[in-house]
Amino acid sequence: MTATGRIWAPLAVAALALAAFSVHAEELNFEATLTGAGQIPEPTKSKATGELKLTVHDGGKKISYTLTVTDLQNATAAELHLGAAYINGKPVAKLFPMHGATARKGAFSGVLAEGTITAADLLGPLAGSPLSDFVDLLREGSAYVNIHTSDGVDPPESGPGDYRAGEIRGQIAMK
Repeated sequence: MTATGRIWAPLAVAALALAAFSVHAEELNFEATLTGAGQIPEPTKSKATGELKLTVHDGGKKISYTLTVTDLQNATAAELHLGAAYINGKPVAKLFPMHGATARKGAFSGVLAEGTITAADLLGPLAGSPLSDFVDLLREGSAYVNIHTSDGVDPPESGPGDYRAGEIRGQIAMK
């Protein structure tokens, strides 16, 4: 190898390493729009809507989220699930209720939930997995968010504010 080659080879390796680091350090953004029409297997009659924003940061070790809803009644749970569009899957992270929050009775519009997800928060089929496994599934479009509601009166699934299997749903996509 020439003297010039001995100088450029380490610089090229360093440049590649720096480029790889910056790709992993960048933030990734994902979004979902939730509607009753997105609910599987049957769309709901809900007029409620929602928006989920996810940001992967800290080298892929954390996901920050904000879940906002409009005209939702009796929210009991919001979860991230594995599944492509038109497929129901298992929950892998809970968004609501968290950190002392309880179900919301009555009509609600605003931020339903916000926080941070780490590998320790993963459950179901991803319990014990690194957060990067979930991020890979997000990139593939293989995750969705679902909000469940209940008026506390039987029969279940009787209309807006009482869709225990899920009232509004949205597929998560990279922004």
